[in-house]
Amino acid sequence: MKTSQIIAAAALSLLAAAGAQAESYDGVQKPVSGLSRADVEAEAVRAAAAPNQNVTRGSRGADPFTSVADSAAVRAQAVATANAPDQNVTSGSRVNSRVISNMPNRAATLQQAQQQGTPAAK
Repeated sequence: MKTSQIIAAAALSLLAAAGAQAESYDGVQKPVSGLSRADVEAEAVRAAAAPNQNVTRGSRGADPFTSVADSAAVRAQAVATANAPDQNVTSGSRVNSRVISNMPNRAATLQQAQQQGTPAAK
């Protein structure tokens, strides 16, 4: 019986301690603002009617493109890359293989023939 009295006393002391730490309610705090209600409403109307609000860059199409590279140089590089020999062969195509290019670069051959003024085989 003595143990049950001790447990009951401990439970009551815990309830008393929990009740003593309860927060007091001070009511709703007053809003702190430098603007009147009409000024806030007018600002909200202006913000809602503003154009392009919440628009991320690029969501209405691509940005205008301005090239800084010479188009002739870019075209020449593209032609050379497209006509490069063995462009689709890599050393990983077969186990322990090496790529030894024995094919001439067709674009370089055509360009050299044009510079010399001789017709090149096509």
